[in-house]
Amino acid sequence: MKMNIVSWTKGAVTAVVLTALAAPANAAPANAAPPAATMLTIRADHAGAVINKYVYGQFSEHLGTGIYGGIYVGENSPIPNTRGFRNDVIAALKDLSVPLVRWPGGCFADEYHWRDGIGPKNKRTTRINTNWGGVPDPNTFGTHEFFDFVEMIGADAYVNANMGTGTAAEAAQWLEYMTGDQDTSLVKERKANGRDKPFKVSVYALGNETWGCGGNMRGEYYADQYNQWATFAKTAQKPAPLMLASGDRDGAATDFTEVLMKNRRAKMDAISMHYYTVLGSNWINKDDATGFNEEGWIRILANTVKMDGYIKKHDEIMTAAEKAVAADGPKNKVALYVDEWGTWYKPEPGSNPGFLVQQNTIRDAIVAAANFNIFHKYADRVQTTSIAQTVNVLQAMILTDGPKMLKTPTYHVFRMYKPFQDATSLPVEIKTGSYSYGSWTVPQVSASAAKTKTGMIVVGLANLDPHNTASILATLTGPVAGQVKGEILTAEAMDAHNTFDNPNLVHPVAFDGAKLEGGKLTLSLPAKSVVVLTIAP
Repeated sequence: MKMNIVSWTKGAVTAVVLTALAAPANAAPANAAPPAATMLTIRADHAGAVINKYVYGQFSEHLGTGIYGGIYVGENSPIPNTRGFRNDVIAALKDLSVPLVRWPGGCFADEYHWRDGIGPKNKRTTRINTNWGGVPDPNTFGTHEFFDFVEMIGADAYVNANMGTGTAAEAAQWLEYMTGDQDTSLVKERKANGRDKPFKVSVYALGNETWGCGGNMRGEYYADQYNQWATFAKTAQKPAPLMLASGDRDGAATDFTEVLMKNRRAKMDAISMHYYTVLGSNWINKDDATGFNEEGWIRILANTVKMDGYIKKHDEIMTAAEKAVAADGPKNKVALYVDEWGTWYKPEPGSNPGFLVQQNTIRDAIVAAANFNIFHKYADRVQTTSIAQTVNVLQAMILTDGPKMLKTPTYHVFRMYKPFQDATSLPVEIKTGSYSYGSWTVPQVSASAAKTKTGMIVVGLANLDPHNTASILATLTGPVAGQVKGEILTAEAMDAHNTFDNPNLVHPVAFDGAKLEGGKLTLSLPAKSVVVLTIAP
């Protein structure tokens, strides 16, 4: 059996994949020999970059029932609510320790005029949501409601300004309205609308997908627009919001990143990158969210793990540009924000296609864990991500149906990975077998590790193989002692998912199969599972 050794290194992770090439191209993995044991080295005595808690951010766009019906039902709704916000959804999101929420879009942002969403609700402007379903948006969820929402769940605010149909003056005035602390007309207006103290804007983005729905711009044109708009985005807020430029699409494209990095004149703290996991190489060929076959399983995972190479390429471009102007020192560092990511399938039968409703299975849970492990690997560059989206849209945390609510497998992965927020990444070396089906091959195991502020070591593991258990043999360098405990999320079927009739079919349970002795950690990682371990000091 010939072994093809593929390796990659960056920051916290080194990986080697052993690929069996002798098997026929269409051999089913169930008939193949189980992969060799996965060997891990976790360098617990070598600190890497801090994993910014914003890596666990959310995205809530005016899209389908993501906001109306999902987060906000109005004060007169029979669904239990506080100031119009669903009590069940608020409680679930608080349990996730959501650090950041992006709003109002997405494509919606570049047709959103903030004045439509302030003042008395019965006097607000109703407009057609031309991007998502062609339905009226009454603007009853606006600036004040958004900040009420993020404050209720304990999150920070990422606000996306309208560069598509708006103006630089409109974006500057919105920032003043939100963050101003002096006696200006805009501040008086905010106070008259019920908010005395300034709102805190943590991230302020100028435009969204400006290469597409945000204006079909060239990178050079957008770079000039960004520098102009950012010059006038003034605020007394301390610290000032992080300023975000709209970057590349589909992961593989790099032209916006290249142009923006060479044309930074105004404040630019970060550049965005969007990458969705779809079935094939185009947006027409999408998979079903449930009822898929094994080809659907592996092709989704094979496209998910491409995230690693895409981030690596952008990181290289950004590093080279920073080195070219190294005299600027540390202030020259620009972050990469993966502020749209996740799976994108065919909409649920019978739903409005523009509402992007899809179910969420154990496959999506594996996708989420694999992405987290990649984001941790690039913790020095990837400072924020926002999964699409929080409720009822695409790879959602939560699904609602009238008064009913359920937590998806992806929700559970976000909760399991909470200890990674603001933890210090630890270098990990992994030598793993592969899982193959048809012409596709992926690493069997994905992993990352970190040390929390309390000194605990946390290890995240995902088995991408739907058939075979992965035997894990890990060595932890440095003095490591204490007990190991964990949680596991798995299921019998590849498309196992929670429904309103059975909302807890897929949920985490305690995992006691890991043993730690003399700096050696051993465990068996079941097929299609996510395990998070914590080792107390």
